[in-house]
Amino acid sequence: MRLDPELKERAKHMRANPTPAEQKLWLALRANRFENQQFTRQTIIAPYIVDFASKADRLIIEVDGDTHSAEDRYDARRTEFLESLGYRVIRFANHDVLDNLEGVLGAIAQALRASPSPQPSPHRGREQK
Repeated sequence: MRLDPELKERAKHMRANPTPAEQKLWLALRANRFENQQFTRQTIIAPYIVDFASKADRLIIEVDGDTHSAEDRYDARRTEFLESLGYRVIRFANHDVLDNLEGVLGAIAQALRASPSPQPSPHRGREQK
């Protein structure tokens, strides 16, 4: 599957220009530093770009700024779509990451230890006939 060039360019721009909260969280997650897990940032899961993802653990971490409070319906549809692919989505506000990084990392560690999403990916978990 070929990715939309505009989406790729937007993800590249977002990686180069992280918010202060995204930068702080990335410093804790990158290079398998956290729980020995591999995370990527500004990852494309078409048609969306997610802030952080552990594809092996099917976990997405979103860091939301103040504008997200006005986008509840969009975020709900987006989360529903990502969960339909078998991902678990957890969200943190910018101020939580900036003011309580240890608490955020504790919640991420708990999510990593939790059992995977009960909804398998449409490409996994199906019996071959």
